[in-house]
Order: sequence, then structure tokens, then C-alpha cells
Amino acid sequence: MNIQIQFVQIPRSETFETFIQKKLSLLAEKYDWLIKAQVNIKQENDPSPKGKICEIELSAPGPRIFSSSNEESFELAVTETIQDLERQLKKRKSKMKPHL
Repeated sequence: MNIQIQFVQIPRSETFETFIQKKLSLLAEKYDWLIKAQVNIKQENDPSPKGKICEIELSAPGPRIFSSSNEESFELAVTETIQDLERQLKKRKSKMKPHL
């Protein structure tokens, strides 16, 4: 799976990129039909404790799968987003028909 990570108006972090790639590679191993992942990491200018946003869009057969979360830390936002994507992927996999 091809993974593209974009940091929007925040500094790039190699360790955080590695964290994201590890999490997404686990999804790619489980669902080998995934093609591409587009990850956007943003930070809201909001005084509330939340404001760390992670958006992930997956390209797969059929419609694209998208999830976003707004949490107190970027790691928590990525973890929450990937858990939501996994729920969507399980649902999509159950609907896929095997080729005979």
C-alpha cells in the first residue's frame, strides 16, 4: 500500500511518520486489497484541549473510505481514526463476494 503523509501547518516529525506507517501497515497486512492511504495531520487554533486532527482516506476497490478524528494528542487521533477505518473495512470485507 502506498502511504502519503501530509502535515498541514505543523512541523514534520520523522518518529510520528514512522508511527503512522506502522499502524497503517498493520491494516495493509490484514486487508491486502488496499491501494493507497492519504493521511492529513492538522492542528486547530482552538483553546480547548482537543484540536489535534487526523484525517485518513483509503483507496480500495469500490468507494473510498474516509475517517477523521479530533483528539487531545496526535497519537490518540491517529489511533482513533485507524480503529474507525478498521470497522469500515470489516464491513466492506463482509460485503465483498469471493470470486469463484
